[in-house]
Amino acid sequence: MTFGAALRPPATIPGMTIPPPDPYGHGPAGPPGPPVPAVPAPYPPPPYYPYPPARGTNTMAILALVFAFVFAPAAIVLGHIARRQIRETGEEGDGMALAGLIVGYIFTGISVLACLGYLVVVIVFIGAASTAGTV
Repeated sequence: MTFGAALRPPATIPGMTIPPPDPYGHGPAGPPGPPVPAVPAPYPPPPYYPYPPARGTNTMAILALVFAFVFAPAAIVLGHIARRQIRETGEEGDGMALAGLIVGYIFTGISVLACLGYLVVVIVFIGAASTAGTV
């Protein structure tokens, strides 16, 4: 067989047409192969679980923390109310309510001590002023 013989088209059979050559260089498709069996997935897809609804933060807890720096006695009241509501409803914000309570108690204590100190200073000055004139 020579090199040129390989490039010649094959002999045709009468009544049989040869399909035109594939412009992309692929030969004619062969006979279909055996059917591919459908293979099931090894595991089913995981079920869809939507996210649970977000539990909101208790409003009283937020207010307790804010009022701890504005008016501390109100923070104490709001903090106790918030903690009770959080226990009953399961809302978020227990840490905020507790922080509002702690800061509220600290600032209230500092305010009470400052008022007592001011009162002591006033009483001492009044006492000193009343005894200064009587020598």
